[in-house]
Amino acid sequence: MTLRSPICSKPLALVLLPCALWGATVAGSVELRESHIESVSKGKDYSGVVISLRPVGEPPATAPGKHATMLQKNKMFTPHILPIVAGTTIDFPNEDPIYHNAFSSYSGQVFDIGLYPPGTSRSIKFQKPGIVRVFCNIHPRMSALILVLSTPYFAVTARDGSFHLDVPPDSYDLDVFHERATEQSLQSLSRRVLVTADGLKIPPIAVSEAGYLMAPHKNKYGKDYDPPPDDTEFYHGSHP
Repeated sequence: MTLRSPICSKPLALVLLPCALWGATVAGSVELRESHIESVSKGKDYSGVVISLRPVGEPPATAPGKHATMLQKNKMFTPHILPIVAGTTIDFPNEDPIYHNAFSSYSGQVFDIGLYPPGTSRSIKFQKPGIVRVFCNIHPRMSALILVLSTPYFAVTARDGSFHLDVPPDSYDLDVFHERATEQSLQSLSRRVLVTADGLKIPPIAVSEAGYLMAPHKNKYGKDYDPPPDDTEFYHGSHP
């Protein structure tokens, strides 16, 4: 039996060599089409698409002890799209001068970290791959998405749609995720790829937003939101 390193996915006898020797760059670009979002249709902002590579024939990866951060500031979650590998703990620091209550009651992982004050943080560990839609129970305009993956190999597109990631040479299943695309259209973009030591250039990927409808969400109790509190005084007039 050949043991493998969880990082380089190579025989342990070869791990004495730097992992970089086994790395190969996968690069490409994404274009968003048929969008009703002005920043996309006119501003050509193609950011926020997640490209992931799952090694063929290997067990799902986990990230014991790994942490990521989803910041709450200016009544926003940052980043808006956060891909992680299963087993990652996400910290939710509150850097606003007001209270927040992050929660998710949708498919993925249901959680409610409760109401907590400025300058503090709460944490949740995400074990199961899936899509976790995050909201604040006080501020209905706050939303984010956590994409829990079964692979540590992923990248998020830049504003121009470009992406790149370094992986060991191997066969992979490539998946695409975009929050404003239908599941059917995303499944049609999945493919198997072979990454050699020379790397791989992925042909341009076109992601359609046709058929996307923004569904309203309820608070954590499944009810309509109360009118948001007037907290402008806490921002000293600096927040719109």
